[in-house]
Amino acid sequence: MRFPVVIHKDACSGYGVAVPDLPGCFSAGDSLDEAIESAGEAIACHIEGLLMDDEPIPARASLETHQANEDYRDGVWAIVAVDISKLSSKTTRINITIPARVLDIVDQAAVREGRSRSGFLALAALSYVQRRSEGAG
Repeated sequence: MRFPVVIHKDACSGYGVAVPDLPGCFSAGDSLDEAIESAGEAIACHIEGLLMDDEPIPARASLETHQANEDYRDGVWAIVAVDISKLSSKTTRINITIPARVLDIVDQAAVREGRSRSGFLALAALSYVQRRSEGAG
C-alpha cells in the first residue's frame, strides 16, 4: 500500500513525519531520507498493531484532500510504500479452486514481483478490498 506522508522541518530540530491516513502514526529523522525510511517502519508497526487487535486499516483519503488540510500546510509530501501482506505473522492454510489459466497468470505475476503465490494473492486481495473501500467513501 502507498501512504502519503507530510514532513515538517523546524529550524532547531530534525524532520518530523505525520501519516494523515493513520491517526497517531508519527515518525522522525535527522535527514529527509532517514525521516522517510523511518516513516515506512512507523506505518508497518502501526498497521501491525491494528491487525493484531483485529481493527480495520483506515480508508485512505486522496493526497489533494490531505494537502487542503491546514494542519499540513508548509509540509513536504512524500509517498511511502509498505507491503502489508508481510506484516501479520499469523497465517492460515486454505484450499481454493481456481481455473488453471488464472493460476498460471497469477504464478507468472508472482515471479515478476519476486513473491510467493500466497504472498501475491494476499497482496492482490488486500489491494482489491482497499480500492473497493475507497470507492465506497
